[in-house]
Amino acid sequence: MTLISNTAAYKWYPVYTQPRAEKKAFQTLVNKGIEAYLPLHRQMKQWSDRKKWVEEPFIKSYLFVHITEQEKTEVLMTKGIARFIYFSNTVATMPDRQIVDLKLLMASPYDLEITEENLQPGEKIIIKAGPLKGMTGNMVSYRSQKQLVLKLESLGCSILVNVAASIIDRF
Repeated sequence: MTLISNTAAYKWYPVYTQPRAEKKAFQTLVNKGIEAYLPLHRQMKQWSDRKKWVEEPFIKSYLFVHITEQEKTEVLMTKGIARFIYFSNTVATMPDRQIVDLKLLMASPYDLEITEENLQPGEKIIIKAGPLKGMTGNMVSYRSQKQLVLKLESLGCSILVNVAASIIDRF
């Protein structure tokens, strides 16, 4: 008899970690066999005696797990995990496409910036060239530059990406 896993039962959930515990919590989840995603970006850190490039979590105190309902308890019992994120009084889930888009953004050569500002949605756009081709978002004016904004509503934040106006089109 062969057991067939129901991939439809797996969903992406954002989880909140203890402060500065993202990497350890991520590694513990992976060691438990739980699929997790921790977006990291390289950043130059300066100490009194040296400078060094380090990989920092892109979204502080957040990571994402791809689990079934039954695995929620196991995630919460992981050292460093504080809680699941709630949206409208239910545990927030993220569409697979949003995680794919986030992974694509993190792998792109573009400068990314996270913002907690409540940006007003503008005209829907689609990127028509480059490594982000096919990605959609909302155009806003921010710091007097045109930027693509991908709203991650379940997290309550937006991701800003600098892209040339010549590679975007109305959607």
